[in-house]
Formats: sequence, structure tokens, C-alpha cells
Amino acid sequence: MKKLKYIAPILIAVACLGFQQAKADTVDYTLGTSNSPGTLGTGPFGNVNVNLTAGNTAIITFTAAANYLFVNGGAVAVNVNATSWTVSAFIVNAGATAVTNSGSRGEDGFGTFNQTGSQQNANNGASSVMFTLTNTSGTWASAANVLALNDHNWLVAAHIQIQDGTGNTGFAAGPSGNGGFVPDGGTTVMLLGAALGALGMARRFLRS
Repeated sequence: MKKLKYIAPILIAVACLGFQQAKADTVDYTLGTSNSPGTLGTGPFGNVNVNLTAGNTAIITFTAAANYLFVNGGAVAVNVNATSWTVSAFIVNAGATAVTNSGSRGEDGFGTFNQTGSQQNANNGASSVMFTLTNTSGTWASAANVLALNDHNWLVAAHIQIQDGTGNTGFAAGPSGNGGFVPDGGTTVMLLGAALGALGMARRFLRS
């Protein structure tokens, strides 16, 4: 029985380690407020996911809501919580006009954001835009710390076009977010089950 005292904590620790490694730190923000509610509808207009994959690396994904696309100058915008960073190429859905780095710029009605991406025109808006931020001045404690409120108290914004045949465009932004962990697809349960099964086998072996 003395051996069991040592085996049990080890098995439990293995399961806990698997649980920690199976989680990814993410936060989502809703583009829920527009500067032209009369012509752009009531929203929500899209979602922005921040996925902290390492202490200094975060993947930002803008996803437009149904009947909306990201277009033109300031197509996507975030306010980065860092004094210096690099940004990867912007990846858009197939068929969309390319989005390129446009640095710091204003999003009409929502203030200035220190990292934006823009299109040349609105002919082929994007339903999704993804890019990676790398913090070169430090690390982020969590996904919720990757972005900071700008001068108008917004975290994310976008230049959007409503797909109702009018061609109307405007801007939308979001200050609220919900942090969480990405589901691990059953990895945690498998690890925990394996550890508990091994513990049961060890108990029977030591009793025999």
C-alpha cells in the first residue's frame, strides 16, 4: 500500500498536465455597435477572435456576420496592447480583395486604432480576415490582455458593407468580450480516463 501512495499522485499529475496543455487561451469580441444604424441594420456585424498561442504571439480572426462584408480603408482594426509589435500578412477568404497593413488610422466614429488592415476598394469584400501579432516589447498574460481600449474606449472595429443591394457602408466596433478556453476535442477526458484506469490496475496489482 505504501507504493500506491506514490503511484496515485503521479497518475493524477499526468492527467492534470494533459488538461493544462489541451487548453488554448482565447477571447471573443462582438462588433455590435455601428455609426450608421439607420442604413447598416441593427447587427451584430461580426466577431473578432483573439487566440493567444504563445506569450508574445496572438492570432486575430475577424469573421463577418451574415449579410455583411469587411471593405475599403480600415476594413479591420484592433488596438494592440504593446509598445512595439510586428504583424503578419493578412489572410482573406477566397475571392476577396486583398487586405494589407495600413498601420494606425481612424475608424469613423470610433477613434484611432494602432493596427489596421485596408482594401483598395469595396468590389470584393471579405467575409473573414486573419493575421498574427507578435509582441516585440514583452509578453501578454492572457488573450484578454492582447488588446487595449483606444482613445474612444473601443477594442476592435471594422469598415463594413451591408449586403442588401444598396451598397451602403459604415463602421462597427466592439468593446465587450468573453474570455474562455477552446474545447480540446476530448483529449482531457481521454487522459483523465487513462490515468484513472491505470490507478485502478495499480491498486489491484498491489492488493494481489
